[in-house]
Amino acid sequence: MFKISVVENPSQRRLVVEGKLVSPWTEEMEAAWRRAAQELDGRKLIVDLANVTVIGPDAESTLLRLMREGAKFSCCGVLTRHVLKQLARRWRAGHSPCSQ
Repeated sequence: MFKISVVENPSQRRLVVEGKLVSPWTEEMEAAWRRAAQELDGRKLIVDLANVTVIGPDAESTLLRLMREGAKFSCCGVLTRHVLKQLARRWRAGHSPCSQ
């Protein structure tokens, strides 16, 4: 199962990703992020990974690419937070990829 929802409010646009983040869904997530990044009108764009159950190797590459392009992430699981922190270390030391 894989699902992406867009939740909007006056201060942010949130991409809520659910299920297994593996190929071919990584391409869909990246495309959804690019669409959501358009016309933000000063709002934050957050990728919510709280309901992701699996992050495949190809998804790690996609998340790293989005991180380099300025994506901010919200997550609550220990594994997801660990994966994001490891990716941030690969990108540059001391960067926190998670937002509140």
